[in-house]
Amino acid sequence: MKAILVFICFWFSVSAWANQLESIRVWPSPDNTRIVLDMSSAPAYEYFMLTNPHRLVVDLRQTQSRVKFSTINNNSKLITTVRNSTPPVASSYRLVFELKNSVKPVVFPLSPAGDYGHRLVVDLPYSDSSRAPQQIARKPAPMGQKEVVIAIDAGHGGEDPGAVGPKKNHEKHITLAISRRLADLINKEPGMRAVMTRTGDYYVNLNRRSEIARKGRADLLLSIHADSVANSGPRGASVWVLSSNRANREMAGWLEKQERQSELLGGVGEVISQTDGNPYLTRTFLDLSMDKSRADSYAISEHILSAMGKVVRLHKSKPEHASLAVLKSPDIPSLLIEAGFISNPQEEQLLLTATHQQKVAQAVFNGVKSFYRQNPPSGTMMASQATGKPQKHTVRTGESLSLIATRYGVSVTRLKGHNRLQSDVVRIGQVLDIPGS
Repeated sequence: MKAILVFICFWFSVSAWANQLESIRVWPSPDNTRIVLDMSSAPAYEYFMLTNPHRLVVDLRQTQSRVKFSTINNNSKLITTVRNSTPPVASSYRLVFELKNSVKPVVFPLSPAGDYGHRLVVDLPYSDSSRAPQQIARKPAPMGQKEVVIAIDAGHGGEDPGAVGPKKNHEKHITLAISRRLADLINKEPGMRAVMTRTGDYYVNLNRRSEIARKGRADLLLSIHADSVANSGPRGASVWVLSSNRANREMAGWLEKQERQSELLGGVGEVISQTDGNPYLTRTFLDLSMDKSRADSYAISEHILSAMGKVVRLHKSKPEHASLAVLKSPDIPSLLIEAGFISNPQEEQLLLTATHQQKVAQAVFNGVKSFYRQNPPSGTMMASQATGKPQKHTVRTGESLSLIATRYGVSVTRLKGHNRLQSDVVRIGQVLDIPGS
């Protein structure tokens, strides 16, 4: 009889606390702060905002907590304190997030996926532009001095780890490491500049990635990933471009979003704005823009595969087609590069090494540079260099006269004489005329 009473008491205690809050993770990004509550089962919740001071209150019904608040890694500039408080009923658990500013939270549950179980996600968008780091605004460069801009998208990030290797390494860290190396190579090349869609371990919405590239006036978007399959055997890199079916679906979407058509690059947005809303002309210009974007994507991918095949194993020697959201821009050539298979134990180890990451980044850079040397966009420094027209170079941090001379293929003596320099010393921000080859 005593055993039965003990069992009944235990059963009622389990029923009263049907869920467990297991951990709280905070992911700050340039656009928002994401809070993730890891739960043992699907959460039942309510939330509301308070002022004076600003607070977000989350009530988790039928829940108890295992969280030690001292262990929460909070790097957010928006959240000052995470604590608990007295719940409205004894079987609930109340969380309080003290905030510096008022926000409009977006709260939603997530089902188990990958290494993660049930989660409750809270997105806190920054309400003012001063809180989010912005890319430095650049004045339009004069004709003949514009840079070829490459947007680099490090796949996954933050709450989205991507694929997980046999040794539990996450794709998101590998993609960011390769992307940083690639950006560094691009930024050191005269006439080229990199824009990164994320610079740290946080999640960026797939649609937002294309928008960042567009705002950065990108000529090309490269999305860096690491492949994964259930079978641990496959190895090697591959390059993917947008499939025709996905391209057609995206065209339909852009035709409906008339207010956004003016955002398109390459002049097509301006041309569409002059069609007075004629759907047939709009469709024609969008089709032409998408056709050119996809053709350029395929051509660039061939250059990249050729360069990668010289230094790393290839899984596919030809570009592959896929329906991927990050490739959908009708105005920006977009590629997805699989650096290798994180699901393969040997390749997982390779992808973690600085040497292999640099090989991949260098090969991608060589392929991109090869394409734009042969097909320089009009009005760019690369186009001027191809036609032998005069070029200008603005001295950057860490550059010397000899380094600049080497990059442009001229002697130090000729560079000094052309600019009437009395010494080999150059200043950051100094503009040099580059003599023709």
